[in-house]
Amino acid sequence: MTPDRTTIEIERKFLVEGDAWRGAATGSRRIRQAYLSNGTAASVRVRLIDGREAKLTVKSRRGAGGGAALSRSEFEYTVPFADGLAMLGLRTGRIIDKTRYLVPAANGRTWEVDVFAGEHQGLVLAEIELDSADEQVALPGWIGREVTHDPRYRNEALALPG
Repeated sequence: MTPDRTTIEIERKFLVEGDAWRGAATGSRRIRQAYLSNGTAASVRVRLIDGREAKLTVKSRRGAGGGAALSRSEFEYTVPFADGLAMLGLRTGRIIDKTRYLVPAANGRTWEVDVFAGEHQGLVLAEIELDSADEQVALPGWIGREVTHDPRYRNEALALPG
């Protein structure tokens, strides 16, 4: 099976302060995701989007080429929704429930603002994908502390029990 998307993902992640971003949001999706495996080399997750689409994603744990976690290999496959729903039962840890809002960035990119529900209610994170690790990013006023390298804010860590 050929992946829908194979990329080297380069992203930065930040805490969000306040709601000033909401007026600029151009769309949203509800995401429920769970991890099927969290190995030392890669994680495997299933993601249900808006109750009608399912994706299976394999993401390297380390940076592409062994570098920093700012860039990682990612392989994404569309799977039948019923299969994705069944895979939630195979998860390790919790289901992550969030709404992802798309907010245009000043540099022509898009901020993805994740507003978490359930056990992580109150957590709001923003991430932006880049072309290179040294690309400069214009940070809007609602962007707080950078947590790109803080493992507590990775989705796979949020899915851990406890």
